[in-house]
Amino acid sequence: MTLIKSISGIRGTIGGNTGDNLTPVDIVKFAAAYGSWLLQQTDNTKIVIGRDGRISGEMVSNLVANTLTGLGFSVVDLGLSTTPTVEMAVKFEDAAGGIILTASHNPKEWNALKLLNSKGEFISGDEGQTILALAETEDFEFAGVDKLGTYSKDESLLKKHIEAVVKYPLVDIEAIKSKNFKIIVDAVNSTGAIAVPALLKELGVTNFVVLNEEVNGKFAHNPEPLPEHLTGLSEAVVKHRADLGIAVDPDVDRLCFVCEDGSMFGEEYTLVAVADYILNKRKGNTVSNMSSTKALKEVTLKHGGEYFPSMVGEVNVVNKMKAVNAVIGGEGNGGIIVPDLHYGRDALVGIALFLTHLAGSKKSIKQLRSSYPDYYISKNKIELTNGIDVKTIFESIKDLYKNHPINAEDGLKIEFDSDWVHLRTSNTEPIIRIYAESDHESKADNIARKLMQDIGKMM
Repeated sequence: MTLIKSISGIRGTIGGNTGDNLTPVDIVKFAAAYGSWLLQQTDNTKIVIGRDGRISGEMVSNLVANTLTGLGFSVVDLGLSTTPTVEMAVKFEDAAGGIILTASHNPKEWNALKLLNSKGEFISGDEGQTILALAETEDFEFAGVDKLGTYSKDESLLKKHIEAVVKYPLVDIEAIKSKNFKIIVDAVNSTGAIAVPALLKELGVTNFVVLNEEVNGKFAHNPEPLPEHLTGLSEAVVKHRADLGIAVDPDVDRLCFVCEDGSMFGEEYTLVAVADYILNKRKGNTVSNMSSTKALKEVTLKHGGEYFPSMVGEVNVVNKMKAVNAVIGGEGNGGIIVPDLHYGRDALVGIALFLTHLAGSKKSIKQLRSSYPDYYISKNKIELTNGIDVKTIFESIKDLYKNHPINAEDGLKIEFDSDWVHLRTSNTEPIIRIYAESDHESKADNIARKLMQDIGKMM
């Protein structure tokens, strides 16, 4: 079992020993540290919280809410919600910050506190370090009985989020309605079962089926929306003769699609397709992290824009997007960031823009996918045990491949002619991620396998 403290929050498995897992004591301590940090920044004592559908969600939410009211905050609880909804709600409510209670794509035993600033964006690295230090010292001053905070629930903010998506200028409801799409949705037993159907109805889509729609946190399959976990969705798309399938992760910030024949559109191509549509309407730059497909760069150049890579992590993508004034950005894991809506990955606006693009293309989703460059990314990981010195391993890899171009800004990205491999430690799990891209699946797999063998020998 594991407790991971990072600059963006705290993530761990429920149960076990304090300090080693995400126990009630750890939850209270880190909520108190975040609240104490906010009180040092502002006189604003309103704070927004919301959670995904995890089994532990209600327990974690109650602990966080009561800790914050104990510090004197007015807590607005969105209840079952989505990560992008909480981000937008911070702005809607003019709050000092927000906490999203979700472990994103991690299995059911995990949960996390993700921390937002007053803009509804993830806190910076320096801010995260300050909060971690506060948690270590436990230097908290709680409010007296006459200054305790308040608690209220407001489940209307998801509707407000959906309204903002539907009103977004590049979303064309009439075009979507005219296609009368038949859609299968895999909601993976979390809040996508609430948010995605509500959005589809507002977009004029009435013919849809929801799989795994009970919000109970007992994920019907591994919740990360990868091809090997979406066989049920693929089969349902074919069975129902649907136009497409939609899969989201438990907190609805990642998005991928399934074609009418049950094949994967590819989570890497979620951003590529949406960027293609936006860049056709608005000229500008794009950003994705350096583990994402180079197809985005090619589409950007086709439209006369410039592409910029960033370090992995939403906060890094957002910072780069702001620096280069990007009109669209995100991550190859199916995360879409539309900056003039909000600076956060948002599967709901991604769905609306993708369906608009698909409707306007007059193509099937399979034909649309075929219109983009065909690259394959092999995504792998190596489990880390205590005592492994990743820094030394990476230095050895760097020396082994010293004759190739290497970017060491975020782990190691090694270029092989038209192919690449990216090695980095995860921010959310005790693993090394190994991503490799090539124009053939077998080549990408072979590159990744070779690097995994190299790492294995050094371990």
